[in-house]
Amino acid sequence: MVEASPKVVVVVPTYNERENLPVLAGLLADLAVPNLHLLVVDDNSPDGTGELADKLAADSGGTVGVLHRTEKDGLGRAYLAGMARALDEDADVVIQMDADLSHPAAAIPAMLDALLADDTAVVLGSRYVPGGSTAEEWPWHRKALSAWANFYVNAILGLGVRDATAGFKAWRASALRAIDLPSVQSNGYSFQVEMNYRVIQRGLTIREVPIRFEERIEGASKMSIGVQVESALAPWKLRFHRED
Repeated sequence: MVEASPKVVVVVPTYNERENLPVLAGLLADLAVPNLHLLVVDDNSPDGTGELADKLAADSGGTVGVLHRTEKDGLGRAYLAGMARALDEDADVVIQMDADLSHPAAAIPAMLDALLADDTAVVLGSRYVPGGSTAEEWPWHRKALSAWANFYVNAILGLGVRDATAGFKAWRASALRAIDLPSVQSNGYSFQVEMNYRVIQRGLTIREVPIRFEERIEGASKMSIGVQVESALAPWKLRFHRED
């Protein structure tokens, strides 16, 4: 008897990503990963990304889904909504991935192999393990800020993860259920740190595989001052917060 391939759902939040979304959808389709699905979580994009996602879904034969949200309330909230939908639709593996093409779709097979080889809970696409790198276009101060952010997070929380702020991850569905998604508090980019912290707190395993993180080509970055402040405060809130 041939064992069925696990259902893999790639959750991609979008806000004004009309240029990038069809490119990403094509890259995912070209991977030839069995039972791979794309779930677009659109926050009412004024540029028509949501309508484009609906067309992609209609033409996909059931491999593309769309979750429309009526307000833009942060990257973390969008990911949580998409993960909850994926779990409700019986995903075995949930991959979180940005729409801006900074995360290399070609790394997904290696991430899945690492996740399914043992009892690993989550695999990170990491810039800071041997073989990983950041975009050459990044100025030195941006590279320094990213490196400092990872040092800062690990110094406070002791995660033991080289790329603690990474946003490209493959999750076992069982791990997402174990960390209690409805109670996740962080939003923006600090969401990534809280999710890692919850994994470690529950004694689950994180693995890192190397990726090259690229600079977005189309559209604008969503990193605001408010997001940066929240990201700086989040590790302290997590360290001194006790769950019931």
